[in-house]
Amino acid sequence: MQEKISKLFRNRGGAVVVGAIVAVIAVILLVVYLHSYRSSVDSGKQTERVLVAAKMIPRGTSGTLIGQQDLYQVTTVQKDQLKLNAIADPSALNDRVAAADIYPGQQLTQNDFTTEAVTSIPYEITGRQRAIEIPVDSAHGMIGQVAAGDYVDVYVGVAGAGAGGSNGQLVTLLAPDVYVLVAPGAGSSAAILRIQTQDAAKFAYAADNSRVWLVLRPQVGASPTPKTTATLASLLAGVGKS
Repeated sequence: MQEKISKLFRNRGGAVVVGAIVAVIAVILLVVYLHSYRSSVDSGKQTERVLVAAKMIPRGTSGTLIGQQDLYQVTTVQKDQLKLNAIADPSALNDRVAAADIYPGQQLTQNDFTTEAVTSIPYEITGRQRAIEIPVDSAHGMIGQVAAGDYVDVYVGVAGAGAGGSNGQLVTLLAPDVYVLVAPGAGSSAAILRIQTQDAAKFAYAADNSRVWLVLRPQVGASPTPKTTATLASLLAGVGKS
């Protein structure tokens, strides 16, 4: 066999044939390479859905809070710019906590979060939000009905000026649409509510000096709660009217 190949190369015509074959093989390999390269480039230009931070997400922020506060936005990037383990589905944030600070515009990835359960209330508040504990009883606090994650309207009953300057009782809206961090239960007659820092003083005053009602709001489609106040006079004014 080697002798035949040797004779082929010594023959001018044979050398030309071999050269042509080598050239054809080289062209085929080049075409295959260019096709593969073009496919790779085209694949890298394809867009992929990904979540990016819309605002600064501090370390320890829960995935639930990230969704509630609109701390992320959905966008698309070229496939070759997609980070490893990038998150495309907002539901992937459930039961997760930011393991480090995430900066605006940064892609959210699985590596940015821990799957450890959120057991501390500070993970449920951010910015100007605060958590406060309000004592309630079984009737006024809807114990057994209000659950963590619900929204309630908070009413307060206080001593006020009645007709002719005499002391009377009034009930008024303290704050609407308040998020329940911890619901009152059989083992505790207090609810922990998420409020704004400017409301902390009036909630604290109400907790120590008046009776507080939690009024459960609808899960979906709740309308705004009007600012209303009820007194004995306003209650009696409605009696007998059709």
